Amino acid sequence: MSTNETLFDASEITVSMGPQHPSTHGVLQVKLKLDGERVIDARCVIGYLHRGVEKLAEAQTYAQYVPTLDRMDYIAAVSNCLGYCEAVEKLLGVTAPPRAQYIRVIMTELNRISSHLLWLGTHAIDLGAVTVFLYCFREREEILKIFENYCGARLTTHMFRIGGTQYEIYEGFQDQVRTFIKGFPQKVDEYETLLTENRIWIGRTRGVGVISGKDAIDLGVTGPSLRGSGVQWDLRKAKPYAVYADFEFDIPVGGVGDTYDRYMVRLEEMRQSTRIVAQAVEKIPAGPLMAKMSKIIKPPVGDVYHSIEAPKGELGYYIVSDGSTQAYRTRVRPPSFVNLQALRKMVAGHMVADVVAIIGTLDIVLGEIDR
Repeated sequence: MSTNETLFDASEITVSMGPQHPSTHGVLQVKLKLDGERVIDARCVIGYLHRGVEKLAEAQTYAQYVPTLDRMDYIAAVSNCLGYCEAVEKLLGVTAPPRAQYIRVIMTELNRISSHLLWLGTHAIDLGAVTVFLYCFREREEILKIFENYCGARLTTHMFRIGGTQYEIYEGFQDQVRTFIKGFPQKVDEYETLLTENRIWIGRTRGVGVISGKDAIDLGVTGPSLRGSGVQWDLRKAKPYAVYADFEFDIPVGGVGDTYDRYMVRLEEMRQSTRIVAQAVEKIPAGPLMAKMSKIIKPPVGDVYHSIEAPKGELGYYIVSDGSTQAYRTRVRPPSFVNLQALRKMVAGHMVADVVAIIGTLDIVLGEIDR
């Protein structure tokens, strides 16, 4: 802690929150400038977890690089893999077969639910609601069982391959998915019973971390954090990829743009993801899992940018090919990294305790921020 003047006469002090702080969702340091307990300014210090994920693309073939991406947002490894595979496929001029695309959508939407469940559970426990954490992990476990049965992994899944999917769905897959999605909406209702009208929850979230739609757009915020501010923007509808155009679902939005709105948006997104999975699991077409393509992946010289709607927002990949088996350059546009820059605006004027709630409402993962 440092002061502008003497310790007791100073009107402003600077306090470091993190990087060891348990409520910063990773090794994030936030330097807070305070007037008493009220935040005047905040500056994020990142880079403690840097692993050179983008640079590794230059030393690995396109196929070898895919598992590396699971380690960015490890809570949404399925989405990381989907975005990159589709980007390389676009560079190659290849389209994954319909059967593979339906499997991709089912797994990606289950992963979205899983990601939101972990967010809700940890966000609630940050604010003192322990029961919700236990409830959320109860349902998340059922999704991880499906992942484990499908590919043998629960967290860093590496489910998809460039050109399609390697694994066929297992016997009983559709029944297991149907069982989950049939009971899940009632579980979301349980979360709402615990939180939505809870006066402590309302007191900690309403009017906290407000950001307008215009400010969110100006700062590049995407995903639920943007939709919570009333902006109806979702890449699954705005720029459909995979086979999302085949399904009916709604885009939930908030009105005020506070922490409570973002909570409600994510709850409804879980319900909408359940709708998508329910439609997809009944219409999985027959056919191959992989497109016809060379086993040695050598895209033509050129570049491509492709983005998807990951659980936390727009996840984009920019790839430059020099015609070899390795990318000349790969750049990731991670939602957690871009969304984090809104924190400074969102915390100004709030109390120190509110900073924890606002960091939680952004749903950041430092593995994705630092890469």
